[in-house]
Amino acid sequence: MNNIFYTLRTGLIASLLILGTPYNVMAESGHNESAESEHTEPEKGVHGGRLLKDGDFVVELSIFEKGVPPEFRTWVTLEGQPVDPKEVSLNVTLSRLGGVEDNINFTVQDDFLRGDMEIYEPHSFEVTLQATYQGKTYEWHYDNFEGRVKIKADIAEAMEIKTEIASSAVLKQSVPTYGKLAVVPGKTAHISARFDGIIKKVYVHLGQKVKKGQRLLTVESNESLKSYNVTSPINGYVTQVNVAIGERTQGKDLLQIENQDELTAELLVFPAQTNLIKPGLNVSLSMNNINQTFTGSVTQIDRQVLNNQARVVRVRVNNQAGKLSPGMFVKGDIEVATFTVPLAVKRKAIQSFRDFKVVFAKIGEEYEVRMLELGRVSGNWVEVLGGLKAGTEYVTQNSYIIKADIEKSGASHDH
Repeated sequence: MNNIFYTLRTGLIASLLILGTPYNVMAESGHNESAESEHTEPEKGVHGGRLLKDGDFVVELSIFEKGVPPEFRTWVTLEGQPVDPKEVSLNVTLSRLGGVEDNINFTVQDDFLRGDMEIYEPHSFEVTLQATYQGKTYEWHYDNFEGRVKIKADIAEAMEIKTEIASSAVLKQSVPTYGKLAVVPGKTAHISARFDGIIKKVYVHLGQKVKKGQRLLTVESNESLKSYNVTSPINGYVTQVNVAIGERTQGKDLLQIENQDELTAELLVFPAQTNLIKPGLNVSLSMNNINQTFTGSVTQIDRQVLNNQARVVRVRVNNQAGKLSPGMFVKGDIEVATFTVPLAVKRKAIQSFRDFKVVFAKIGEEYEVRMLELGRVSGNWVEVLGGLKAGTEYVTQNSYIIKADIEKSGASHDH
C-alpha cells in the first residue's frame, strides 16, 4: 500500500511541475516589444542595468546594491551620447502581487538619476517607467518576476499544499539537557526475612509485576520451625532475586522491588545554564525509541557539583502506562521563559531561496517568496522580525513543492 501511495504521489508531483505556470521569466512588454522577447534575457547596458529603448532614446535602469540597500539608478543616452540627468524627469511604478504599488521618484546624483526608496525583496513586480525629456514622454512596461509561481487550486489540493495566516505566537525559551531515568528515591523496597530460616518457596521471578500484599516467599523459621510468608510492601516490579529454594536467609536482602509508576529524570545542567533553572519549571522529555513526548516539572536541583562541573536536575515523570524504564537515556527541554512575539511562522514552512530563508505567500492561485529576517526559535515556531506582514497567508505544508517548481522555471534576479 505504501508503494502504491508513493507512486501516486510522485505522479501528482510530476503533473504539478508540468501544469504549474512559472512566473520567473523576465517578460518585457510595452513599447515596441514583441511577445517573443518574453523568454529572452533582456539587453544590458554598461552599468549592468536593463536597457529600455525608444528609437535613439535609451534609459538604462539598474538595481544598485553595493554598500547600500537596493535602489534604482538610471542613465539616459540619446543617439549614443549621455543626456544631462538634470534635463530628465523620471518615475517608476512597481506593481507587486496583492495590489501593492511602490511609486519611485528620482533625483540627480553625479551623472545618473537615483531612486528615492529601497527596492525591498522580493524583486518581483510589474515595472512601469515614465521618462520626460525635452517635452516628450516615453513609457515602458515589463514584468520582472522572481520566486513566483501559479498553481491551480485543484492541483494544490491534490498535493496537500496547506496554508495558514501569519500572526503572533507564544514562544517558549528552553534549555536543552540530557540524562537518564531513575527510580524515585524512597520507591525501592529491599525484602528480607523477619525471622531467619530456610527458603521453602519462591513465588516470583525477575521482572515480574507484583502488588502490595502479594506473597513473595515462604520461609521456615530456624527458631519455631514453622513456615511463614513474606509479602510485598509496595506495588512494583521485582528487580533483584538473591535467593533460591533451600538457601538460608542469613539476614540478607532476598528480593528488591521498585515502584516505577513515577520515575525521575536525572538531567545534567552546566554552569552557564544553572542560574536559569528553578523548581517548578515545566520540562518536555523525549527518548529515541519512544514516539511520544512526556512532561514533568523540576522537583530538585542537586547542590553537589559533579566532576564535569554539571549539576543534576531532577524531574518527575508519570509512568502509569509503563512505557518507561529506569536507565533509559532521555533528552529534556526545560522551559525557562514564555514570551509573545508579534509575528512568527512555523519552522517547517521555511525554505532556502538564493541566500535567504523564505516562506511562500499565497495570493489567489499565485505563490511568491517572502524573504525573512528571523529571530528566536522555539519548538515548531520561529520569530519573524521582518520580510512578512501579519495577516499574510503562507504555505505551511509541502512548501518544498513550491520551491521545486520555482527552481524548475529558472529563477532570475534582475539588476
